[in-house]
Amino acid sequence: MARTVRDATLESRTARDNLKISGKPHYKSIDSGLHLGYRKGKRGGKWVVRGYEGDGKYTVTTIGLSDDTQDADGVSVLNFSQAQAKARELFLKWGRQSHGLDVVPEGPYTVKNAIDDYLTDYDRRSGKSRSHMEASINAHIIPAMGNVEVAKLTQNRIKLWHEQISKTAARLRTRKGEGQQYREQPDTPDTIRKRRSTANKILTILKSALNYGYHEGRVASNSPWVNVKPFKNVDAPTIRYLNDKESKRLVNACPPDLRAMVTAALLTGARYGELTRLTASDFNPDSGTLYVSISKSGKDRHIALTDEGKDFFNRAIVGKLGSELIFRRTSGTPWGRAQQYRPLKDACKVAKIEPAIGFHILRHTYGSRLANRSVPMAVIAAQLGHADTRITEKHYAHLGPSYVADTVRNAFDKIGLLEDDNVVNM
Repeated sequence: MARTVRDATLESRTARDNLKISGKPHYKSIDSGLHLGYRKGKRGGKWVVRGYEGDGKYTVTTIGLSDDTQDADGVSVLNFSQAQAKARELFLKWGRQSHGLDVVPEGPYTVKNAIDDYLTDYDRRSGKSRSHMEASINAHIIPAMGNVEVAKLTQNRIKLWHEQISKTAARLRTRKGEGQQYREQPDTPDTIRKRRSTANKILTILKSALNYGYHEGRVASNSPWVNVKPFKNVDAPTIRYLNDKESKRLVNACPPDLRAMVTAALLTGARYGELTRLTASDFNPDSGTLYVSISKSGKDRHIALTDEGKDFFNRAIVGKLGSELIFRRTSGTPWGRAQQYRPLKDACKVAKIEPAIGFHILRHTYGSRLANRSVPMAVIAAQLGHADTRITEKHYAHLGPSYVADTVRNAFDKIGLLEDDNVVNM
């Protein structure tokens, strides 16, 4: 529940009795954009609500008598605590009306209601795929808290839920109709880090949904979750990528339909989903660019291609109309979600790449190759479609030029501790 605000000048009859009679209310902020006021008259006072509408405008209305001369009944005569509760209820109603929602929906507003509202808005404003996010919601948020009233959420409950996710084994991809399979329980520093990182991402989804409900006026207070903090220092993994020899071996080990997709990923850094949606008209041979209209960030981008990349796509679109997909499976059907997983795993086995990589590592390979060749982080971010350079720097900055590393290597002379030998790593 929302915290009752304390105020020494308003919360008791005795304190209010010491205030001067005035037509101007004495206001106290009780929530962001919401003030409770007390207007003192000759025969007692009244409670007034002032709510911020935006653009410097406020809505002001009287909500009841104060309990200066009568005992509070919670309806027409209110004490300081009751006045706060009624002010928040009214403010919530104003927020809904401002968005075309005339009445508060029947029944309590639950976490599932908040999730549904957030996903609807997510589709409206972003256009990004929500399938991965929805999978996390259905696995971790709805079963644990879907039926909980948002007004009854507590900070401690959210903290315990967040902690529990970090201690449970990660879910494995499972065939439809089979019981859910899991990885081993996290018990090493890296597996614990990964589970905490996952827990942080799911916490972000929950807080985003609850914050949306709060800002839309469906929730009176955000205090139960605003101070729940994510785990620290869990998002700094070592990024894996293939060298050029491994990339060639993998391409050669792939069946023809997957080979085209893997080659495209290595030459563009595009995501699997982005590649599956490419049409022949998305490739511009004159400018040597590839247009990605729908991306994870919700923004389109143009990928600059190398000569090798231009040659590849010139061959890939031969005989295709502008609206035709560039990449299809051997059966002629479009590539679907996760259909690359098993054939890529098999190709890794043939190419002797252990452990087997996921398709996303091809994207890391592209970004790492650019970083190793001193390409500025801003350019890599633009090619990969990152919103800014923060993610790019986290993943690839250590591969680029380093003043510290160059200074140490130039200054630290060879000691001569190792004997010369002819052993070469194959």
